[in-house]
Amino acid sequence: MKRLQAFKFELQPNGEQQRLMRRFSGSCRFVFNKALAMQKALYEQGEKKLGYAGLCKALTGWRNDPDTLWLGDAPVHPLQQTLKDLERAYTNFFAKRADFPRFKKKGMGDVFRYPDAKQFKIDQGNSRLFLPKLGWVRYRNSRDIVGVAKNITVSGCGGKWFASIQTEREVEQPLPTATSAIGIDVGIARFATMSDETFIAPLGSFKKHQQRLARYQRRMSRKVKFSNNWKKAKARVQKIHTGIANARKDFLHKTTTTISQNHALVCIEDLQVRNMSRSSKGTSEQPGKMVKQKSGLNRAILDQGWGEFRRQLDYKVAWNGGMLLAVPPHNTSRTCPCCGHISKDNRQTQAKFLCVDCGYENNADVVGAINVLERGYRLLACGESVQSGRSVKQEPTKATQAVFV
Repeated sequence: MKRLQAFKFELQPNGEQQRLMRRFSGSCRFVFNKALAMQKALYEQGEKKLGYAGLCKALTGWRNDPDTLWLGDAPVHPLQQTLKDLERAYTNFFAKRADFPRFKKKGMGDVFRYPDAKQFKIDQGNSRLFLPKLGWVRYRNSRDIVGVAKNITVSGCGGKWFASIQTEREVEQPLPTATSAIGIDVGIARFATMSDETFIAPLGSFKKHQQRLARYQRRMSRKVKFSNNWKKAKARVQKIHTGIANARKDFLHKTTTTISQNHALVCIEDLQVRNMSRSSKGTSEQPGKMVKQKSGLNRAILDQGWGEFRRQLDYKVAWNGGMLLAVPPHNTSRTCPCCGHISKDNRQTQAKFLCVDCGYENNADVVGAINVLERGYRLLACGESVQSGRSVKQEPTKATQAVFV
């Protein structure tokens, strides 16, 4: 089987290379916003949107336009990849997988991609990369690159630049080392509760640094915008945000690696995190209720990183020969695992579950995890799993077959 894997390294560019990378990412952002504005104008006029070929033709005109000749200083392939990203965003919107594409803002998501291996060179022995119109760029060689390099994505975050090298290689069909199955219920007080009654405490990286972050944000707000002191204050705020994100990512990687290595079948809830963390402010005509409390809940949900937790589990479980099942989340913590009685009165408090029918008592999160595992077994028996809100056929693998032996 073919495995796609990315290897990310921190770049060590010189001053000129940093300026060029900022210009290239700015050119990609300009092309994306200009193409999006064109698509929106065509839609408002009732005309058909342009495809990728039509956008590339428009890009050629922009590069030759006297007002935007500076686009010719950037490599053309990253600009074309930006148009592909816009086309993919439109496709996801019409397929109801994402919201409508939004205009990109300066300093947010500085990124450009070289899509063809013929365009770059990797000298791992000397810890350097050759990128078009940038030359040789040194990088922190922290691990070996395995497989054939397919593309390189250069991104800027927190004042640093990174290169993500996607590779492809043939690997044997993995066989699971474990034969157990586990159900997972995610939450706020407990990050993840297992069906075997163990749980993982939350990291709360944002909560730990919330007061310190607010202090530096207040200092930045007192500075004259775009002044040198304002830029220094903004860099401090960005550094705190980067530390929070890195701590959360490290925690999720360690957690998902442990789970995927110890279990052949992992069942989780098919949560729609975007809807769960939606603002409740409402409008001036219909203002929302308990806005402050909902805002705090949204902040706590996003601090957990449930979406990234599921994404990492998805590929890590598959790499270890197992299977990940996403089950419907409705009433998982209100259903008695002993008699099957469903009632909101079963969950007396946030943590206590007591069935009003048979008297079964346990922690509410443990009950939810047990029900998640049970629903996973039923879906597996039917040969179906829930992914992105729809039911798809899925054949049991050797890993999941071993669970029932």
